[in-house]
Amino acid sequence: MPLYLTILILLGSAGLIYLACEFFVNGVEWIGDRFAVGQKATGTILAAFGTALPESVITFVAVAFGATPAQKQIGVGAALGGPLVLATIAYAVAAWTLYAAKRPLKTATAAEDFKGLSRDQGWFLAIFVFKLTAGLIAFAFKPWLGVVFLAAYGAYVWQETRGEQGESEGELEPLKLAPRSAHPATRLAVIQTVAALGVIFIASRLFVGQIDALGHHLGLKPQLLALLLSPIATELPETLNAIIWIRQGKVKLALANISGAMMIQATIPTAFGLFFTPWILDPSLIVAGGVTLAAVIVLFMGFRSGRMSRAWLSSMAAFYLAFVAIILSLHLN
Repeated sequence: MPLYLTILILLGSAGLIYLACEFFVNGVEWIGDRFAVGQKATGTILAAFGTALPESVITFVAVAFGATPAQKQIGVGAALGGPLVLATIAYAVAAWTLYAAKRPLKTATAAEDFKGLSRDQGWFLAIFVFKLTAGLIAFAFKPWLGVVFLAAYGAYVWQETRGEQGESEGELEPLKLAPRSAHPATRLAVIQTVAALGVIFIASRLFVGQIDALGHHLGLKPQLLALLLSPIATELPETLNAIIWIRQGKVKLALANISGAMMIQATIPTAFGLFFTPWILDPSLIVAGGVTLAAVIVLFMGFRSGRMSRAWLSSMAAFYLAFVAIILSLHLN
């Protein structure tokens, strides 16, 4: 396929993902409202699980049905690459959107919001350290640890749905499938959300395919492509959700969606990897894990201290740039 056609399809699929995300975030907010989930849990659980589900399925297929060790390693790489992109690029894009929309990060409820987000990052740190340690040591009962990761996500969901949700931001926009109805039927919200998720899944796979084709055009090695570009492509829906919600003035919901997606990426794909692979990390994946750990510690400190700012969030992109430099250096040498 010619390079210009690859770029056109890449841009077209990205636009389709953004449009589908508009329908998705609108529908999932109505579902959260109808089931009284709470706005924070809507972001951390409902929206995050919906957008991360396609990626988790792909990881499962790679590790469970991969014909070669290299194909299984792609699934392991996805389990490490997703959290890295979310902790760095996604938060930085959220900050840049805040600047562009001229919206403050610190509001009247910032102290309470930051406390909840720091708790999310604390959950992630505890699980991620365990995840990295398991990838450095070989032992016989390692596959059984997958159950521990699934249980950890279950505990996180329980805590999020039962915890204090705080005040909601803004009003619900009319459901796009029923714009004239002040109280649309729940089934319409579910239909809109599931349909939008299906479009996101198809468009994301098309987007990732074009990233792969672009890598071939540029002469990038498959390993470099999988580590540097593919995770950005697969985490695009979560990033676009954050942009949409920030544009609507729902900053807490946007940041909660990113932190919730990080929790899913730290647990469910890891459980699949432990069930179906030896879960031994190569040097590149260890670097990815180390950079992710450093980035999340910085996020935790910012939210915990209450000093988090747009500039602080924006600086998270530097961690991804550092990761790119280290990986390129390893491969070039």
